[in-house]
Amino acid sequence: MTFSGILMVISIISFFVRGLQMGIDFTGGTLIEIGYQQAADLSAIRTTLGASGFADATVQNFGTTKDVLIRLKPHEGVSSVDLSTEVLETLNKNTATQASLRRVEFVGPQVGDDLAEDGFLALLYSTIGILIYVAWRFEWKFSLGAVMATIHDVIVTLGVFSVFGLEFDLTVLAAILALIGYSLNDTIVVYDRIRENFRNLRKISTEEIMNIAINVTLSRTIMTSFTVFLVLVSLFFLGGQVIHNFSIALLFGVVFGTYSSIFIASPMALILGISPEDLMIPVKEGAELDSRP
Repeated sequence: MTFSGILMVISIISFFVRGLQMGIDFTGGTLIEIGYQQAADLSAIRTTLGASGFADATVQNFGTTKDVLIRLKPHEGVSSVDLSTEVLETLNKNTATQASLRRVEFVGPQVGDDLAEDGFLALLYSTIGILIYVAWRFEWKFSLGAVMATIHDVIVTLGVFSVFGLEFDLTVLAAILALIGYSLNDTIVVYDRIRENFRNLRKISTEEIMNIAINVTLSRTIMTSFTVFLVLVSLFFLGGQVIHNFSIALLFGVVFGTYSSIFIASPMALILGISPEDLMIPVKEGAELDSRP
């Protein structure tokens, strides 16, 4: 809990000091894809654009080393068509290797604001849905534990993007939403076994019951998470630049999600005072009469 608290404090401080490096999906801007006949020198492209007044340009490979994706923030009074033409002329003016324009996309600032608002609401609604579902399925103390574990995973994963200055775009938002479902699934597996143990093991303490439940589900949790981790590592190295940040978000998310299901969700329920009596099946009044002929 102390380790998690430190991670969350670092993440929250980073949010206020550094913020998130929002992609043009949220800030608005122009996306330009260009192609070369041979592998592109990204550092040279960045230097050329910086010297020509495009210091805010984000340059990265797109799919192959011959394809380059350039993201530019909005420039007042300049259309996306004129901006892409100027960028292409700048790159071709100082090099013998000529680039060709593949596509140009423009995202308006209003669209970016709407996407940011909708993304925040999606996170909020999903968290509320988790709170209601777990409270109905188990008990409100478990519900708060599950929500705290999920919030922990989201904050720490976003903190990774803030601390290291990674770009936050729609693919990363999709990864965060997927992380919420993954983390909750792991937590529900542990909670289900705790509830079963509460009803079957009557003569041991609540803490011992939880330890038994976590140990029984530990091998399943580790094997599942390790399998997902292998897939995400493959996506990170082989999936290309388009889903690079998506795979990073899920890589950290799976690690933190697995960790929080064990070390955050259950201890939080224990701190809130969960006991076997909270999950006992109520005895129906007159049940003994129903069994009589």
